Amino acid sequence: MAQVTFSPPFTTPSEVASQLRQGGYAVLSPAAVAEWVGCDASALMDLNGDWAALPPDDFLKDGGRYRRRRHACFVVQSGQVQQAPHRAHWQPVEYNALHGGMERWFAPMEPAIVAKPVWRQLLAALAGVSDAVFAGPDAPAPWFVEAHQFRIDTTDGIGRPTPEGAHRDGVDLVAVFLVGREGVKGGETRVFEATGPSGQRFTLTEPWSLLLLDDARMIHESTPIQPLAENGHRDTLVVTCRRGNFQGADVVGQVPSAA
Repeated sequence: MAQVTFSPPFTTPSEVASQLRQGGYAVLSPAAVAEWVGCDASALMDLNGDWAALPPDDFLKDGGRYRRRRHACFVVQSGQVQQAPHRAHWQPVEYNALHGGMERWFAPMEPAIVAKPVWRQLLAALAGVSDAVFAGPDAPAPWFVEAHQFRIDTTDGIGRPTPEGAHRDGVDLVAVFLVGREGVKGGETRVFEATGPSGQRFTLTEPWSLLLLDDARMIHESTPIQPLAENGHRDTLVVTCRRGNFQGADVVGQVPSAA
Protein backbone atom coordinates (compact mmCIF):
# COMPACT_ATOMS: atom_id res chain seq x y z
CA MET A 1 0.00 0.00 0.00
CA ALA A 2 1.36 3.42 -0.96
CA GLN A 3 2.16 5.77 1.88
CA VAL A 4 -0.08 8.84 1.98
CA THR A 5 1.65 12.07 2.94
CA PHE A 6 0.41 15.64 3.21
CA SER A 7 2.50 18.58 2.04
CA PRO A 8 3.57 21.17 4.61
CA PRO A 9 1.69 24.50 4.58
CA PHE A 10 4.76 26.62 3.90
CA THR A 11 4.81 30.34 4.59
CA THR A 12 7.30 33.05 3.60
CA PRO A 13 10.01 34.55 5.81
CA SER A 14 8.25 37.91 5.90
CA GLU A 15 5.07 36.28 7.20
CA VAL A 16 6.57 34.15 9.99
CA ALA A 17 5.66 36.43 12.92
CA SER A 18 2.15 37.18 11.68
CA GLN A 19 1.48 33.51 10.94
CA LEU A 20 2.60 32.55 14.46
CA ARG A 21 0.33 35.21 15.98
CA GLN A 22 -2.68 34.26 13.88
CA GLY A 23 -2.38 30.51 13.55
CA GLY A 24 -0.14 29.44 16.40
CA TYR A 25 2.41 27.83 14.10
CA ALA A 26 4.41 28.49 10.93
CA VAL A 27 6.26 26.21 8.52
CA LEU A 28 9.21 27.23 6.35
CA SER A 29 10.86 25.49 3.41
CA PRO A 30 14.66 25.04 3.45
CA ALA A 31 15.17 27.98 1.08
CA ALA A 32 12.95 30.16 3.26
CA VAL A 33 14.83 29.07 6.40
CA ALA A 34 18.16 30.11 4.85
CA GLU A 35 16.70 33.47 3.84
CA TRP A 36 15.12 33.99 7.27
CA VAL A 37 18.30 33.06 9.15
CA GLY A 38 20.42 35.13 6.75
CA CYS A 39 22.79 32.43 5.56
CA ASP A 40 23.54 30.21 2.59
CA ALA A 41 21.74 26.87 2.51
CA SER A 42 25.15 25.20 2.34
CA ALA A 43 26.03 26.63 5.77
CA LEU A 44 23.05 24.84 7.29
CA MET A 45 23.87 21.60 5.50
CA ASP A 46 27.43 21.89 6.83
CA LEU A 47 26.02 21.17 10.30
CA ASN A 48 24.54 17.81 9.31
CA GLY A 49 27.59 15.63 9.82
CA ASP A 50 27.43 16.04 13.59
CA TRP A 51 24.22 13.96 13.77
CA ALA A 52 26.06 10.78 12.69
CA ALA A 53 27.97 10.60 15.97
CA LEU A 54 25.33 11.43 18.56
CA PRO A 55 25.57 9.32 21.74
CA PRO A 56 22.63 7.21 22.97
CA ASP A 57 19.83 8.70 25.03
CA ASP A 58 20.13 6.70 28.25
CA PHE A 59 16.93 8.05 29.82
CA LEU A 60 14.20 6.47 27.68
CA LYS A 61 11.69 5.02 30.12
CA ASP A 62 9.96 2.91 27.47
CA GLY A 63 13.09 0.75 27.27
CA GLY A 64 13.81 1.74 23.68
CA ARG A 65 17.24 2.13 22.05
CA TYR A 66 16.09 4.20 19.11
CA ARG A 67 17.08 7.72 20.22
CA ARG A 68 20.45 9.49 20.23
CA ARG A 69 20.92 13.11 21.31
CA ARG A 70 23.04 16.02 22.50
CA HIS A 71 21.91 19.11 24.41
CA ALA A 72 23.13 22.66 25.03
CA CYS A 73 21.80 25.87 26.62
CA PHE A 74 22.19 29.52 25.65
CA VAL A 75 20.98 32.98 26.57
CA VAL A 76 20.19 35.18 23.56
CA GLN A 77 19.33 38.88 23.62
CA SER A 78 19.59 41.62 20.99
CA GLY A 79 21.26 39.19 18.60
CA GLN A 80 23.99 38.31 21.09
CA VAL A 81 24.41 34.60 21.88
CA GLN A 82 26.02 33.42 25.11
CA GLN A 83 26.39 29.72 25.85
CA ALA A 84 25.26 28.85 29.37
CA PRO A 85 26.99 26.31 31.63
CA HIS A 86 25.92 22.77 30.81
CA ARG A 87 22.86 21.73 32.78
CA ALA A 88 20.34 18.94 33.05
CA HIS A 89 17.25 19.04 30.89
CA TRP A 90 14.17 19.07 33.10
CA GLN A 91 10.42 19.19 32.46
CA PRO A 92 7.49 18.91 34.88
CA VAL A 93 5.19 15.93 34.56
CA GLU A 94 2.42 18.29 33.45
CA TYR A 95 4.26 18.72 30.14
CA ASN A 96 5.99 15.35 29.84
CA ALA A 97 4.14 12.52 31.53
CA LEU A 98 6.78 9.96 30.51
CA HIS A 99 10.01 11.75 31.40
CA GLY A 100 8.85 14.68 33.54
CA GLY A 101 10.39 15.29 36.95
CA MET A 102 13.75 13.77 35.95
CA GLU A 103 17.14 15.45 35.75
CA ARG A 104 18.33 14.23 32.37
CA TRP A 105 22.02 14.91 31.82
CA PHE A 106 22.60 14.55 28.09
CA ALA A 107 25.98 14.84 26.41
CA PRO A 108 26.77 18.46 25.49
CA MET A 109 26.77 19.66 21.90
CA GLU A 110 30.20 19.71 20.31
CA PRO A 111 32.06 23.04 20.67
CA ALA A 112 32.86 23.08 16.94
CA ILE A 113 29.15 23.20 16.11
CA VAL A 114 28.12 25.96 18.51
CA ALA A 115 31.10 28.07 17.43
CA LYS A 116 29.99 28.20 13.79
CA PRO A 117 28.62 31.60 12.67
CA VAL A 118 25.51 29.94 11.21
CA TRP A 119 24.66 28.51 14.63
CA ARG A 120 24.71 31.98 16.16
CA GLN A 121 22.63 33.33 13.26
CA LEU A 122 20.06 30.56 13.73
CA LEU A 123 19.63 31.23 17.45
CA ALA A 124 19.47 34.99 16.87
CA ALA A 125 16.68 34.51 14.31
CA LEU A 126 14.67 32.40 16.76
CA ALA A 127 15.14 34.95 19.55
CA GLY A 128 14.15 37.71 17.14
CA VAL A 129 10.83 36.13 16.22
CA SER A 130 10.25 35.35 19.91
CA ASP A 131 10.69 39.08 20.61
CA ALA A 132 8.22 39.95 17.86
CA VAL A 133 5.53 37.47 18.92
CA PHE A 134 5.85 37.08 22.70
CA ALA A 135 7.88 39.87 24.32
CA GLY A 136 5.79 42.90 23.36
CA PRO A 137 7.07 46.14 24.90
CA ASP A 138 9.74 44.17 26.81
CA ALA A 139 11.62 43.37 23.57
CA PRO A 140 14.43 42.68 23.16
CA ALA A 141 14.09 40.17 25.99
CA PRO A 142 16.67 37.68 27.24
CA TRP A 143 15.67 34.30 25.84
CA PHE A 144 16.67 31.13 27.63
CA VAL A 145 17.30 28.71 24.82
CA GLU A 146 17.70 24.92 24.91
CA ALA A 147 18.91 23.07 21.83
CA HIS A 148 18.54 19.33 21.28
CA GLN A 149 20.09 17.29 18.48
CA PHE A 150 18.10 14.09 17.88
CA ARG A 151 18.61 11.00 15.77
CA ILE A 152 15.71 8.55 15.79
CA ASP A 153 16.69 5.25 14.18
CA THR A 154 14.93 2.03 13.24
CA THR A 155 17.50 -0.45 14.55
CA ASP A 156 14.81 -2.28 16.53
CA GLY A 157 12.16 -1.92 13.81
CA ILE A 158 10.44 1.25 14.96
CA GLY A 159 11.57 4.63 16.23
CA ARG A 160 9.48 7.12 18.20
CA PRO A 161 10.29 10.82 17.74
CA THR A 162 7.86 11.76 20.54
CA PRO A 163 7.54 8.79 22.91
CA GLU A 164 5.66 11.03 25.37
CA GLY A 165 2.88 11.46 22.78
CA ALA A 166 1.14 14.70 21.84
CA HIS A 167 2.46 17.36 24.19
CA ARG A 168 3.51 20.91 24.97
CA ASP A 169 7.00 21.78 26.23
CA GLY A 170 6.38 24.52 28.81
CA VAL A 171 8.19 27.24 26.85
CA ASP A 172 7.24 30.16 24.59
CA LEU A 173 8.56 29.08 21.19
CA VAL A 174 9.34 25.59 19.90
CA ALA A 175 11.35 25.20 16.69
CA VAL A 176 11.63 21.79 15.02
CA PHE A 177 14.12 21.62 12.15
CA LEU A 178 14.14 18.49 10.02
CA VAL A 179 17.88 17.97 9.51
CA GLY A 180 17.42 14.89 7.35
CA ARG A 181 15.68 11.54 6.93
CA GLU A 182 16.87 8.43 5.17
CA GLY A 183 15.34 5.02 4.55
CA VAL A 184 12.19 5.50 6.63
CA LYS A 185 8.46 5.96 6.34
CA GLY A 186 6.22 7.72 8.84
CA GLY A 187 7.39 10.64 10.93
CA GLU A 188 4.29 12.68 10.20
CA THR A 189 4.06 16.00 12.05
CA ARG A 190 0.77 16.75 13.79
CA VAL A 191 -0.18 20.04 15.44
CA PHE A 192 -3.42 20.75 17.32
CA GLU A 193 -4.95 23.71 19.11
CA ALA A 194 -4.56 23.25 22.85
CA THR A 195 -8.02 24.71 23.53
CA GLY A 196 -9.84 24.24 20.24
CA PRO A 197 -10.82 21.73 17.54
CA SER A 198 -8.41 22.68 14.76
CA GLY A 199 -5.43 20.59 13.74
CA GLN A 200 -3.01 20.03 10.87
CA ARG A 201 -0.94 17.09 9.67
CA PHE A 202 1.94 17.05 7.21
CA THR A 203 5.31 15.42 6.62
CA LEU A 204 8.58 17.33 6.61
CA THR A 205 10.87 15.66 4.06
CA GLU A 206 13.39 18.29 2.93
CA PRO A 207 16.54 18.91 5.00
CA TRP A 208 16.34 22.12 7.04
CA SER A 209 12.62 22.64 6.66
CA LEU A 210 11.22 24.11 9.87
CA LEU A 211 8.14 24.05 12.08
CA LEU A 212 7.69 26.93 14.56
CA LEU A 213 5.11 26.64 17.35
CA ASP A 214 3.51 28.92 19.91
CA ASP A 215 3.84 26.37 22.70
CA ALA A 216 1.09 27.85 24.88
CA ARG A 217 -1.45 27.50 22.08
CA MET A 218 -0.42 24.36 20.23
CA ILE A 219 0.07 20.68 21.03
CA HIS A 220 2.42 18.73 18.79
CA GLU A 221 3.71 15.24 18.06
CA SER A 222 5.52 13.24 15.37
CA THR A 223 4.33 9.75 14.47
CA PRO A 224 6.68 6.73 14.70
CA ILE A 225 9.04 5.86 11.87
CA GLN A 226 9.57 2.43 10.31
CA PRO A 227 12.46 1.27 8.10
CA LEU A 228 12.39 1.23 4.33
CA ALA A 229 16.11 0.42 4.15
CA GLU A 230 18.96 -0.61 6.43
CA ASN A 231 20.06 2.06 8.92
CA GLY A 232 16.91 4.12 8.41
CA HIS A 233 16.80 7.23 10.58
CA ARG A 234 15.31 10.71 11.04
CA ASP A 235 17.42 13.62 12.30
CA THR A 236 16.01 16.76 13.89
CA LEU A 237 17.15 19.83 15.76
CA VAL A 238 14.69 21.06 18.38
CA VAL A 239 15.27 24.51 19.87
CA THR A 240 13.06 26.09 22.54
CA CYS A 241 12.95 29.73 23.68
CA ARG A 242 11.60 30.64 27.10
CA ARG A 243 11.29 33.90 29.03
CA GLY A 244 12.38 34.29 32.64
CA ASN A 245 14.76 31.37 33.04
CA PHE A 246 15.48 27.83 31.96
CA GLN A 247 12.71 25.41 32.82
CA GLY A 248 13.45 23.81 36.17
CA ALA A 249 16.14 26.38 37.01
CA ASP A 250 15.27 26.06 40.70
CA VAL A 251 15.42 22.25 40.50
CA VAL A 252 18.44 21.13 38.47
CA GLY A 253 22.16 21.62 38.85
CA GLN A 254 24.76 22.64 36.33
CA VAL A 255 28.40 21.98 35.54
CA PRO A 256 30.93 24.25 33.82
CA SER A 257 30.47 24.54 30.06
CA ALA A 258 32.84 22.55 27.87
CA ALA A 259 32.76 25.32 25.24
